[in-house]
Amino acid sequence: MFLTIPTLMTWTRILAIPLIVGVFYTDLPEDTRNLAATVMFVVFAITDWLDGYLARKLNQISSFGAFLDPVADKFLVCASLLVLVHMHRVHVMVALVIIGREIAISALREWMAQLGASKSVAVHFVGKLKTTVQMVAIPFLLYDGWLFTLVNTHLWGTVLIWIAAILTVWSMVYYMQKALPEIRARVK
Repeated sequence: MFLTIPTLMTWTRILAIPLIVGVFYTDLPEDTRNLAATVMFVVFAITDWLDGYLARKLNQISSFGAFLDPVADKFLVCASLLVLVHMHRVHVMVALVIIGREIAISALREWMAQLGASKSVAVHFVGKLKTTVQMVAIPFLLYDGWLFTLVNTHLWGTVLIWIAAILTVWSMVYYMQKALPEIRARVK
């Protein structure tokens, strides 16, 4: 199931990373670069929802797709955060918290799966909320201007990315607490 429509859509998120990063190295005016990166991020982020929907609708759910989907999301978010840190639009501590959590929870999930206890670290509401806040904050910060002369996307993106960092810590603590009884039972 490497070349199903949903899996191909997931691959597009990974392939989008050099495009989103690369647009900031062009000679285009800053506003154009910001808009292009924002539009690309939003379009590719929407494929996250769409590929899951299509996998279920077309009955093309696969273990490879289930593996690749969160990897693609993490690559897209981490690459965007690094660009935003480089452009001084996100504080480095926020990026470290978010990226560090992604690595830690991915490792925890892998370990729990090896122990046969992956349900103890299944996706929870707090993790989904964190992802949603991130996925709104990042395009706001990529855009970095006034939207319809009403919304200061830099201000709102900054507030939202700090909220995402708080939710990131909260969700990491939640997942660690859920895994702790299983870890204690196995490590004696």
